Amino acid sequence: MNNEFAPRGRRSGRRYGRWLFIMLLFFAAAGGTIWWKIAHSANTSYVVPPYAAQPNPILFRGEWTEQYARGDKEGLLIPITIASRLLGDGVRYEEKTESLILTTDTKVMHFKTDELDATLNREPFTLRFAAKKLDDVLYLPVAPLTELFGIQVKIAETSGIVTLYEPGEEVRHAKVPVKKEKGIKLREGPDKSYPIVEDLAGGTDVRIMEETEGGWYKVQSESGHLGYIAKDGVEVAESETIPSEIADEEPFIAWKSEGRKINLTWEAVYSANPDTAKIGELPGVNVVSPTWFELVDGEGNIRSNADASYVKWAHSKGIQVWGLFSNAFEPERTHEALSSYESRLTMIKQMLAYAKTFKLQGVNIDFENVYTKDKDNLVQFVREMTPLMHEQNLVVSIDVTGKSNSEMWSAFLDRKRLGASVDFMMLMAYDEHWASSPVAGSVSSLPWTENSLRRILEEDGVPPSKFILGVPLYTRIWTEEPNGEGGIKVSSKTMSMNAVNKLIEEKKLKPVFSEETGQHYVEFKEGEAVKKIWIEDATSMKARAELVGKYDLAGVASWRRGFETADIWDVLDEMLQK
Repeated sequence: MNNEFAPRGRRSGRRYGRWLFIMLLFFAAAGGTIWWKIAHSANTSYVVPPYAAQPNPILFRGEWTEQYARGDKEGLLIPITIASRLLGDGVRYEEKTESLILTTDTKVMHFKTDELDATLNREPFTLRFAAKKLDDVLYLPVAPLTELFGIQVKIAETSGIVTLYEPGEEVRHAKVPVKKEKGIKLREGPDKSYPIVEDLAGGTDVRIMEETEGGWYKVQSESGHLGYIAKDGVEVAESETIPSEIADEEPFIAWKSEGRKINLTWEAVYSANPDTAKIGELPGVNVVSPTWFELVDGEGNIRSNADASYVKWAHSKGIQVWGLFSNAFEPERTHEALSSYESRLTMIKQMLAYAKTFKLQGVNIDFENVYTKDKDNLVQFVREMTPLMHEQNLVVSIDVTGKSNSEMWSAFLDRKRLGASVDFMMLMAYDEHWASSPVAGSVSSLPWTENSLRRILEEDGVPPSKFILGVPLYTRIWTEEPNGEGGIKVSSKTMSMNAVNKLIEEKKLKPVFSEETGQHYVEFKEGEAVKKIWIEDATSMKARAELVGKYDLAGVASWRRGFETADIWDVLDEMLQK
């Protein structure tokens, strides 16, 4: 019997298994269809954006700043952190005195928290709304930011969202077609699966922030909300450019001798001024910069050695006078003087008074041996000084060293930010090998000079039209002698061009041209000592002036008058002005 019924049982099991397999396929297909419909169906839920948790969220460049404004309409206040993001160095807060300083190319505004009294370019000015500290956050009134910088503010009536615009910012628009009676959805992300932020009716305008993959725009709606819409749901409209409400002003022209390069020479004045009757002719020189002004204390007081007769002599020769202002190379004194608005203003007011008294055409800032921590303070000083100098029709220039790792002589100079404010930047392209260098070498070899200027042009973006190449009219005679311990003792002495020529003549030396340095070189022995000189002469000056032409720089500045031979001025003039 077992054998009789066994075949029937196996056929029945096969039919049952086949039907079970078909049923599983059916349910799998049905489940897949349901899953596909769920995955691809539009999300109908609504979401409240995180920035809407408090009133007046601030949006900028299509992003929530994670900050909120205070006040309303013209009395709107924004956190100083947002103002700094907008304006960078244009906003400065000094907590010790609660001073706020706003600077532009032409304006300097100063005021304090909770006060309406202010100054604008040193003149009394009344604010409509005061800066306030609320919940340990400093808020600035928007009104002066609009008046000075052209910042535009839009406050959405329905949501209270605050959107900030910069002058010149391009705004791309699109519209929801009127024919779309049901409108479209503004979603939290670039897909229909994201929840809805807002319903946009037909005819609604949106601002396009960016295009994303998959056929979506990131936009900002008229109510200020950020989100995403399908590209095929809107029609792109005309773009607009945010206008500036700042009154147009004539730009300051620093150098009015169009077509002529600057040929400046520094006049070293340590005590008495030079007898101008003994200076002689300076063919081609169109600017002199006497070292007349020096910082004497941390309060910003300045000592003057200015001489009206020197200015009269220079003007009679058609030469401008840019008085040099030094920090006396005293870092502590410099730190104190730069650290507050009051002491910086003390320096500025004195320089303005000196410039007016002595009929100067410019000021040359020479701050050296400065703490790196004062980098921002120096930038701020220049930003506050330049607009006020320009009001008095004065040129502002600053001296900088080549870029190096030296904390006190190079790292404190933010050449990019300084270059944005001053009219001219002088690169002191000398002392490649300084007086106490452990190795003898050129004061300024040509390859080193070119590399130094290129680094600032390329890395810091200082425009060539603002860049003046500083050249040395001096050299050093180096002495190498045994130190008794198997090594070499190196020492040096500064020499003028005439002194070098006299030495060469006396010792009947024959200089050779060094391809490596681009200069003439001479070497001789005195007993066990070896003497070496990398010579500055007409050949090296011509090569330096050629760099001015090669990079289309503004000109040259030579340190210092009195170190040169008579032929140097003609060489520089010919190369600069040809």
